[in-house]
Amino acid sequence: MAEIWQGFLKAVELIITFDREVMEISLRSLNISLLATLIASVICIPLGGILQFYSFTGKRALISLIQTFYSVPTVLVGLLVFLLFSRGGPLGGLNLLFTPTIMVIGQAILITPVLIGLTISALSGVDKFLKDTALSLGATNTQAIITVIKEARFSIISAILLGFGRAISEVGCVLIVGGNIRGFTRVLTTAIALQTQRGEIELSLALGLILLLISLTVNLLLNIYQQRKV
Repeated sequence: MAEIWQGFLKAVELIITFDREVMEISLRSLNISLLATLIASVICIPLGGILQFYSFTGKRALISLIQTFYSVPTVLVGLLVFLLFSRGGPLGGLNLLFTPTIMVIGQAILITPVLIGLTISALSGVDKFLKDTALSLGATNTQAIITVIKEARFSIISAILLGFGRAISEVGCVLIVGGNIRGFTRVLTTAIALQTQRGEIELSLALGLILLLISLTVNLLLNIYQQRKV
């Protein structure tokens, strides 16, 4: 127990002294996850609006499929991205494997089903008469949809925060496509796994505390937005 306590104190020391390696890994992890969340949000929110407001054959089946992918194993996503961008894959010529860019792509793909599904849920929770009212007042169909999205903004922001939370806590996908290269593709989750295996508990605890702090911050923001909605 004393060793664990000493390790915890050393971890806190690494954080408050802004240890170079700890800060480097943390900032890289934040940058990759934030960019992945931004890209996925720009794509998924409009797609969610299209799926919610337009009817077409197979719509229910497609939504069910998207919801099924909520719990897709992260290592499977990593494997598929790896195969696509490997030398023998269709996108191998881009030479993106084992770079931060491919990690962004992997995380964006991973959280896409969550963002689309939660966007649909958020929009379906808005009073259906709001769109009809906007149309009756002379708005175009696109303007009416934008009005509904604005009404559901708190729920959509909550979906984005949840997506970011899943992205930054992900380990399997980024480990496969990023390679956990020190100073280049090593992020919080992969570093924690590696340092724990090496027995460097102090560094693992420091990175774990930072990841926990980020998760708590995301949950706090989520609760604030949910309370504002109420």
